[in-house]
Amino acid sequence: MIEGSCHCGAVRWQLDGQPDGATACNCTLCRRYGALWAYDYVDEGIRVTGHTQAYVRGKAIEFHFCPVCGCMLCWRGLETDEAGRRRTAVNLRLAEPDAVAQIPIDHFDGLDTFEDLPRDGRCVADYWF
Repeated sequence: MIEGSCHCGAVRWQLDGQPDGATACNCTLCRRYGALWAYDYVDEGIRVTGHTQAYVRGKAIEFHFCPVCGCMLCWRGLETDEAGRRRTAVNLRLAEPDAVAQIPIDHFDGLDTFEDLPRDGRCVADYWF
């Protein structure tokens, strides 16, 4: 399990298991947030506790941040899948560095092509600086 929290500690998240990658997206929001995302489903592999505030982008996704310190915590899909599950992702930058340092980076072109790009050998530790 990996845990993360906002700067002030008012909101926390837990991710079951170790993700096989952390997504760096270049869309108009993610590049501003600087987030590295790990995915699962709400209240299945990912649990978030504490009060968040959401910014809803379009008709598909909402981004949740701490209303106290402003840290970007997660995003959630607005719709459920056929099994009634809601897709979500947590920002791995809010975890302790040692817990996520070796997770490989996946690149997603959310700006132009909306496609996954090949891995380039970097991991989360390469993004700390």
